[in-house]
Amino acid sequence: MADHVHVRLSQGLSVSEKGELIEHSRCRCGAAWTKVYEADGGEPEHPTWS
Repeated sequence: MADHVHVRLSQGLSVSEKGELIEHSRCRCGAAWTKVYEADGGEPEHPTWS
């Protein structure tokens, strides 16, 4: 019997009413995940270019 390794395929992003970023992923086998990134209420980050 072969072992199954979940491969997370991105299904998109959304924003909650609280301003949290929600990442939606799923595997080809049907398993699904959501990951929530909480907003800290601070200033937006600005990338620095080198």
